[in-house]
Amino acid sequence: MNWFMRWFHRFGSPVWFYRIAGKWLPWLSGLFLLLFIPGLYWGLFVAPTDYQQGESFRIMYVHVPAAWMSMFIYVAMAVCAAIALIWRMKLADVVLICSAPVGASFTFLALITGSLWGKPMWGTYWVWDARLTSELILLFLYLGIMALYNAFEEKRTASRAVAILTLVGVVNIPIIHYSVVWWNTLHQGASVSKMDAPSIHVDMLIPLILLGLAFQVFYVLVLFLRVRAELLDRELNTGWVRQLALEHDDD
Repeated sequence: MNWFMRWFHRFGSPVWFYRIAGKWLPWLSGLFLLLFIPGLYWGLFVAPTDYQQGESFRIMYVHVPAAWMSMFIYVAMAVCAAIALIWRMKLADVVLICSAPVGASFTFLALITGSLWGKPMWGTYWVWDARLTSELILLFLYLGIMALYNAFEEKRTASRAVAILTLVGVVNIPIIHYSVVWWNTLHQGASVSKMDAPSIHVDMLIPLILLGLAFQVFYVLVLFLRVRAELLDRELNTGWVRQLALEHDDD
């Protein structure tokens, strides 16, 4: 257990994270392209046309991964909020607040593409469906977290308030996931994450998985960029930032 605690505290070091994240950025960029380009091409041009929805089903290759990421990022933020409140790890605060704009973007993308998908399927861009409404609430949570953080001048107080709000709001995640089971809804049920087998053709499933992985890598890539920038801003007057500036001057 001692090795785990040493690793845990080392991971929370701003200078260690800044340097490691910088080394990972080129690899993450390459991995994103390797997943995104084949996945998008396969989904748009190779996957067979859906017999019910026609060509309009292809919007799911953006909509579904975006919806997955909207929930995944919020869960990651909730984990960071718990770590920040229990162990007071500065890096967890930074990851939490840097994740919020990315999560809000994915949630907005899921809502917009869902509306475009809903028009030919349901005959309307929006209904107050359980899944759609709970996803909209998730967008408001993301926006509320960002607004709350910027409402405080003292960053420590802001981080604590944001962590508490994030943990309170995590109750919405299972509501989004199980809304199609708990209530009558126009939104279709799970097609991929079923206990027996996915009810989607493998030629449609593979690009969906590739794009889902690509969106996850994209989140990590953008998160690393944002966290590195935030750390420099917060640690501007510390020794390691001054040393970093000297190293860049020497280069």
